[in-house]
Amino acid sequence: MDLRRYTRHYAIQDNRLAVLSYFGTFAVYFLTLYLAISSAENWYVLVLAGVVFAFASVRLYVLQHDTGHHSLFETRLQNELAGHLLSPFTFAPFEVMKQNHNLHHANIGNLDHRETGEIHTMTLQEWQEAGFWQRLYYRLYRNPAIFVPLGAAFTYFVRYRWPKNSVRFGALGVILHNLSILCMLWLLYRLAGWQGFLIWLGFSFLGGMIGVFLVYLQHNFEDTYWDRRPDLQPAEAALRGSSCLDFGWFFDFAVANITLHDIHHFNARIPSYRLRQCHYNLPADIALRRIKFGEALGALSLKLWDEDKKRLVPFPE
Repeated sequence: MDLRRYTRHYAIQDNRLAVLSYFGTFAVYFLTLYLAISSAENWYVLVLAGVVFAFASVRLYVLQHDTGHHSLFETRLQNELAGHLLSPFTFAPFEVMKQNHNLHHANIGNLDHRETGEIHTMTLQEWQEAGFWQRLYYRLYRNPAIFVPLGAAFTYFVRYRWPKNSVRFGALGVILHNLSILCMLWLLYRLAGWQGFLIWLGFSFLGGMIGVFLVYLQHNFEDTYWDRRPDLQPAEAALRGSSCLDFGWFFDFAVANITLHDIHHFNARIPSYRLRQCHYNLPADIALRRIKFGEALGALSLKLWDEDKKRLVPFPE
C-alpha cells in the first residue's frame, strides 16, 4: 500500500476533537496548578498534582506545535490564534517557533544542515578530528545528567526569550511574547505569592525536562537516519530518522501522541488526536519500528553518527 495515500485518510482536522484536546488540557493545567499550590502542606497531593501539571505543560507545547503545522483546528486562522494564545504557557514565541520547526522538518536527516535540529550530533570523523576542548564540550553537552536538566532550564527559560532567527521571523512578536510572560508571572505572584510562583517554576522545570528527554529520543536512536545530498531520501529520513516510542497508550495520551514521531514527520498534517490511530492501524505490509522504554534509555549512550556503518555509536574507547 502507498503510505502517503494511507496517511491522507488521517490528515483530517475536527474542531470538536481539537476543542476537547485544547481546552481540556488547559483545564487540567490550571486545576492541577491550583491543587498543587493550595495543597502545599500536603506533599502527596502537591507531588501528584505537580507531576500531572508538568505533563499538561508538555501537552500544551505539543498542541502549540500542532497549531504551527495548522493541523490541530480546521482553519489557518483558528490554528494561528490558538498557537499565539498558548505562547505564554509554553514559553515558546509562536511565529518563530513555527518557522524554526518548519526548517527542522525540511532538513530532517540532512548531515549538512544539522543546525536545524534541536540536539546537535557530531559524526565519528568529526570527533576523531576534534581537539581536546571541543571533545570535552561535546561530552558534557551529550551527557544526559547535563543536557536534560540544564537543557530544559536553558531552552525554555533563557533561549526562548530570544530564539534563533528571531530577527528573521518576527522580533516584535518575541518581545510581545516576553511581555505577556511577565504579565502572567506577575498575576501568578499576586494571586499565590512566592510559594505559588516557586511551585509553578519547579513543576514547569519538570515539564521542560520531560520535553527535552522526548526531543532527544525522537531522533537519537541506534538505527536512525542521516545522509548527505544527493543521496538523502526525504521520505526515508522522515520515517527512519524519527522514532515511534512505544511507552503505552496512557503515556501517548499524556504527551498528545508526540511519541509517534515517525508518522508525524512523514505527514505533519495529521493532527495529534489521530496519530495513534493512524500508526496502530497500519496495514500488515507496512512495518514501522517501535522503541520500548528499555531501548530508549539505552539510546542515551549513543553519541556519534558513524557514516560508514550508518548508525549512532557510543564514544570510542
